[in-house]
Amino acid sequence: MAEPSLILASTEQGVSHLQLNRPDKKNALTEAMYNELSAKVREADRDETVGAIVLSGAGDCFTTGNDILDFRERVQDPAPRPSAGLDFIEQLMNCETPVIAAVKGLAIGIGTTLLMHCDFVVAARSAIFRTPFVDLGLCPEAASSFLMPLMVGYRKASELLLLGEALDADTALRCDLVNRVVEDEALEATALEMARSLAAKPRESVLLSKALMRRAWAARVKDTLEFERDHFGERLKSEDCQTALARFLERGK
Repeated sequence: MAEPSLILASTEQGVSHLQLNRPDKKNALTEAMYNELSAKVREADRDETVGAIVLSGAGDCFTTGNDILDFRERVQDPAPRPSAGLDFIEQLMNCETPVIAAVKGLAIGIGTTLLMHCDFVVAARSAIFRTPFVDLGLCPEAASSFLMPLMVGYRKASELLLLGEALDADTALRCDLVNRVVEDEALEATALEMARSLAAKPRESVLLSKALMRRAWAARVKDTLEFERDHFGERLKSEDCQTALARFLERGK
């Protein structure tokens, strides 16, 4: 029997729904999952029958972010390879079609920073947002050092990116990290309804409006992504990071 796909994809009524499907691992993202997500987003964006894309997570969690073992393998690989996670972020950045994230449970690390490249975020009551990069000896990624202060304000961004504090759904709503909060059981239906509403509108007008809204900071976001990429790669190899990752993996045994 073939193993189920780690990214479930379906298209209906002009909506492409991409669901992370690794619930036994809290939807922790592997290199293969990032690559598949990038391909699926690119495919949906090129499909003129698709008017909106929805990202969600199977089970009780959006995603706990990067799979820690993937981190370790990337550092130990003698041949440097590009970050599949940042390639996926770039795909979101370049996506002309509106993207809606439906978040329940944990949204850790890139599970939070990818939201800043989505156009809408619907959060369930259970949602918890956290970016513990400093705790792992790392630094912000996915252009979050620019986008997070821009979107939620410098004070709240400092709590997230420096202190690594967690935000619950209501706090995320108050600081504009999310558009709306719904009960867990209504999450997927709410996100899909929003997506269908977008898909019913004149597609070219929606795409143009999204491009115009992002135009003012698009170059700055790309520049920040590249600047962070270099520093993040350096921090991955640091003693601080290696100690933190080893401690994390030891706790998981």
